[in-house]
Amino acid sequence: MATTLTLPKWYDLHTHFRQGANVRHYIADHLAMGCAGALAMPNTQPPVALVTGPDTASAWSIESYRDILLQAGADTFDQLIVPLYLTRDTTPRMIEQGASSGLLRACKYYPPHGTTNSEHGVPMDEWIGGDVFKAMEAHGIVLCIHGEQHALSGSNYFDENQTAESTFYTRSLPRILDAHPDLKIVCEHITTKTAADFVSSAPDHVGATITPQHLLYTVGHLIQGLKYHLYCLPVVKFEKDRDALRSAVSNAGQSKFFAGTDSAPHTNKATECGCAAGCYTGGCAPQLYAMALEEAGLDLESETGRKAFESFLCTNGPAFYGFPTSAESFALMREPSTTAVLKTEEGPVTPLPSGMGLEMHWAIA
Repeated sequence: MATTLTLPKWYDLHTHFRQGANVRHYIADHLAMGCAGALAMPNTQPPVALVTGPDTASAWSIESYRDILLQAGADTFDQLIVPLYLTRDTTPRMIEQGASSGLLRACKYYPPHGTTNSEHGVPMDEWIGGDVFKAMEAHGIVLCIHGEQHALSGSNYFDENQTAESTFYTRSLPRILDAHPDLKIVCEHITTKTAADFVSSAPDHVGATITPQHLLYTVGHLIQGLKYHLYCLPVVKFEKDRDALRSAVSNAGQSKFFAGTDSAPHTNKATECGCAAGCYTGGCAPQLYAMALEEAGLDLESETGRKAFESFLCTNGPAFYGFPTSAESFALMREPSTTAVLKTEEGPVTPLPSGMGLEMHWAIA
């Protein structure tokens, strides 16, 4: 008889639902994999850079983007968080008013031109010690960080001993904590041993999300055959980095690391200038996480292994953001499963397992 894991429904605390006709498909895939809620990234076009009020040619509001998502099926979620995209137009007053309204629960930092639709980002040096971060600190607003150092290139950007991420976690993150010791921070989609070690030793109000692909793969998998469906930002790293991430999530009793898939659908993955960044894991993330933790050495059929998996996937994230674990459950069954290409009005979206030729050995029951 196949092993079945019954778990509380989980929260994807970093994902992309995009915009347009396909939003409903991406939300449906999340609901189908037992997701009780999501934190939906604001790097739309234009960005979600206002809290309330009418949309403009240069910015959408959290209020209006939430409405789009709710009408596309997200009203089924228990929780839906839309962060405010931090731009040069962000003010302390916006933070104060947003916090008072209840609409603003998190803000998103993008390094300029560091990933998809991040051209509106402002270098981190301009935020540290400033009034916007002080307002966030005072009102309990979470800072969600894409943690890569701005404007690096060549070996400074990516090398075996140094990457844009490791530089950010040695240069910028300590300065943020020194200047804003009470600012609640989520280090999103961490990929390096440097980041994992930093979060592990940081105060309790600093946590991190980790994606399935960064727990499963290394840069060797990416470049052998140029498997562009694995290309994301930050890119997958080296074996020592993957080992550190696996150790962090499988450590018994850890409460700082939790699920955030960074699921990022593209209908045109291969582009004229290279490759669009993002792995689509809608519909299959819990299965991939289960496989990754087993590869890390956890026995998910043991009480200790199941509890570590449940903490990472289902309970740590809600606890960090201050809402309860879901009262509903979903189940994973140990049996082979595959993912099909998602056919949509706007074109096909290839899930990561399909793009990598991966047969999963867990399925949504």
